[in-house]
Amino acid sequence: MKARIRPSGIQGGVNAPPSKSYTHRAIAIAALAGESDILFPLISGDTQASITAARSLGATVSLDAGAPALRITGVQGRPATPADVINAENSGTTLRFFTAVAALCEGAAVLTGDASLRTRPNKPLLTALTDLGAEAFSTKGDGTAPLVVRGRLTGGETAMDASMSSQFISALLIACPLASKDSYLRAHNLSSVPYMRITLELLEQAGVEISVARSTASNDYSFRINGGQRYDLRRFTVPGDFSSASYLLAAAALTHSTVAVRNLFSSAQGDARIVDLLREMGVALHWDREKGVVAVQGLQSDRLEGMTVDMRENPDLVPTIAVLAAVAAGRTEITGVPHLRYKETDRLRVVREELTRMGAQLEERADGLLIEGRGGTALHGATVSSHGDHRVALALCIAALGAQGETVVEDVECVHISYPTFFEDLTGLGAAITLTER
Repeated sequence: MKARIRPSGIQGGVNAPPSKSYTHRAIAIAALAGESDILFPLISGDTQASITAARSLGATVSLDAGAPALRITGVQGRPATPADVINAENSGTTLRFFTAVAALCEGAAVLTGDASLRTRPNKPLLTALTDLGAEAFSTKGDGTAPLVVRGRLTGGETAMDASMSSQFISALLIACPLASKDSYLRAHNLSSVPYMRITLELLEQAGVEISVARSTASNDYSFRINGGQRYDLRRFTVPGDFSSASYLLAAAALTHSTVAVRNLFSSAQGDARIVDLLREMGVALHWDREKGVVAVQGLQSDRLEGMTVDMRENPDLVPTIAVLAAVAAGRTEITGVPHLRYKETDRLRVVREELTRMGAQLEERADGLLIEGRGGTALHGATVSSHGDHRVALALCIAALGAQGETVVEDVECVHISYPTFFEDLTGLGAAITLTER
């Protein structure tokens, strides 16, 4: 599917979609508990994959669309051996979380995904699961799916390089409290720390106790986890997603528009940093934390300003910031995100390639991007591709709203992975977008 987008401003108010990160974790944890209600979940391509995986391991999951809520009857710490291969589709979170959860089964499980997911690395997680008493390996021998895991996870001690993804350590944090013995985990050079904190937040609400220590000189973390714990997540309300909201806020800034995004309350989400980053670039906005509303009133001056920023903890915001930086005054240097090369695409390469087609000047670095801003001059319309990466698609659509002339963004159906109502929300705010099949 293609999106034909003409330059246009937006105006009004819209609700941020529910958080994908919280929804994934709530599904996995509730699947291991008893009776749980997950209120206001995100129902998207990725979270549907987690629902399917939870059902494969014996949980009962139903959607009450009126509430809206997911009602989950979990397996009380004893997942069933799946009767078939678990297909995580395009969801790296699903693949990694449920690989660890499947290690709690008595038998074996096979997990795979689509062509993109089958290229993403998992070796640190597989090694750790094997250290902790399970057997876990890639059928290709290179750490990529299909993955085979045979339980039962017993606990013990392991260390991993966690620089590629925080999902590896989050997966272990979800599974290890149900092991028969205590576990001691060490994560070296942990990236995207806020996502680990989201996992700990939900585990605490489910009654799980984990002791956490951080090395004062580095991003090294250690976790002591008692085995034989029980999960009890009776009721959890999913907050709004700052990652998805970043596209709406950036669109308002780029088009000098006034927009209010609701359902953005304080939480453990690291991507709430988008508010501070936009302010630093010169966007006029206000965050009413009590009401959960971020309101953008255009720019503080006539143009955005470049900046130097380490985005190690906020990699999902990089495509959004890159779009704004492309038209800002001066240079923007984004560092700390080599792990973006292991997402649905090599995002550093793809963002550089596609924004260059629109007239942006970007230099790809090993751990980020160097962007020479156009000093307030708009990008130009072009035909660009998402390469099947939802965050690239979302960012390119925002870039198109502020470009001169029509832009065609190809392969935009992937936005359903994280933001199913994206086009509906934007057109409701006045964006000139036409979706076509060809």
